[in-house]
Amino acid sequence: MSLQHTVKAFIRKGDTHYIAECMDIAVVTQGKTLNETLANLQEAVALHLEGEDLAELGLAPDPTILVTMELEPAHA
Repeated sequence: MSLQHTVKAFIRKGDTHYIAECMDIAVVTQGKTLNETLANLQEAVALHLEGEDLAELGLAPDPTILVTMELEPAHA
């Protein structure tokens, strides 16, 4: 079995906050700014994985977070 070295997450703009949702694990968080959202995502992922057997989740030790963002066109 091949273990993933990244946790994939997607960030999109909500009505008042940015929303970050992981694709591989059950983690969703938000923030008023992108920086706050990213910090909250890192913390939420760390808390979710704390004490877990990463191999059971299909993850390699010390996975990184890979973020994809949805952006609106600049001249919309």
